[in-house]
Amino acid sequence: MTSTPDQTTRGVLLAFAAFAVFSFSDASVKLIGGKLPPYESAFFGAVFALAITPFLLNRGDRWRDIFVTADRPLWLVRFFAYPVGVIGSVTAFTYLPMAEAFILIFLQPAFITIMSVVFLKEKVGVRRWGAVAIGFIGVLVVLRPGFRELSIGHLGALFAGFSGSVSVVAFRAIGAREKHVSLFGAGILGAIVVCGLLTVPDFVAPDAIQWAELAGYGLLAAFANVLTIHAARHAPGAYIGPTQYSQMLWAILLGYLLFGDGVDLPMLAGMVLIVGSGLLTLVREKARGTPLPPSVSGERQVPAVLAPEGQPGPAS
Repeated sequence: MTSTPDQTTRGVLLAFAAFAVFSFSDASVKLIGGKLPPYESAFFGAVFALAITPFLLNRGDRWRDIFVTADRPLWLVRFFAYPVGVIGSVTAFTYLPMAEAFILIFLQPAFITIMSVVFLKEKVGVRRWGAVAIGFIGVLVVLRPGFRELSIGHLGALFAGFSGSVSVVAFRAIGAREKHVSLFGAGILGAIVVCGLLTVPDFVAPDAIQWAELAGYGLLAAFANVLTIHAARHAPGAYIGPTQYSQMLWAILLGYLLFGDGVDLPMLAGMVLIVGSGLLTLVREKARGTPLPPSVSGERQVPAVLAPEGQPGPAS
């Protein structure tokens, strides 16, 4: 991808805007406050997020291309991984301060590194393994097992990061063979089908305010994805990837203003370690020349660590 300085600047600004909008989407679902089951919030969020589909249709594409794939097993991996991740993220934002939820979800690059070695046979050097170790140390600092009570929100955040990494690795395996609309469709259809089935037995009718919050959750996430796609068309992934961590600042601000969340010293220390781990991974990916595919899933992805199979670069 060749970008001029002006294009790169535009792409980076679009990426900052995208992750700000993602943060407001997360705040919208947190406002529901657990009054709806997490899978019901995930279901309606996915339904509203369908608004992004027309933006993914290239010339000659059709709506039924959502179901067309170059690799059905990997399509199914994304189909089932996405609802697990979105239920996990809704649970995390419901029960945890926004900043703490983001800290744990941002462990995703470490999960991606591990699974890329196991499933894609990528070669990973000492520096990237060091980044993984730093990330897990950061998690221990945040969780402080044995010194504080852990909740289902912590488990949800870890599931969100892990399932998101499963989707990313599946993408890296299938590479450029898949249409954007199919990549998006696998996850969003999975959320609609799986979360919809879970919703039926325990359905709770949302009130007017909750409908507005659900619409904000889904539509803002869809809009953020559109911004991310446009950002990816203007700037290389090495420039876009680090902008995701701006969500941490939004999490602290929105958490304080809307929910009265605070941030203690251990949480700040864990934040530094986990963000540092992710940034170190991004730096190594830049050195390896990892290409950038657009993010179309709505998962908490770091764009610069998404590489099609066959282009892993040297170990680093």
